[in-house]
Amino acid sequence: MAKWTPKHEAPEPLEGPVVATITGGTIVWFVLFLVQLPFYGWFADHGHAWWLWTCLAGAGLGLIGIWYVRKRDAAIKRAASAPETPRTQRPASAE
Repeated sequence: MAKWTPKHEAPEPLEGPVVATITGGTIVWFVLFLVQLPFYGWFADHGHAWWLWTCLAGAGLGLIGIWYVRKRDAAIKRAASAPETPRTQRPASAE
């Protein structure tokens, strides 16, 4: 079989309001958890309690995601504002 090779360059990744998107998603997961919480008995009786815990896990992972994308966004802004420094050659090894 021949190895597959791409016919064109991959597009640049899309950048958008990543922090706002992750924050909004986290809020949605947590609100879904809170909305389902009063009905825990019904969910447990019908074998659907995992729905509740899935929403809580989504909110928890969303908090990790918010932390991650905020640090990433700050690093991108720092890199963009840093002055360009020319790359230096590696020092010659001591012989």
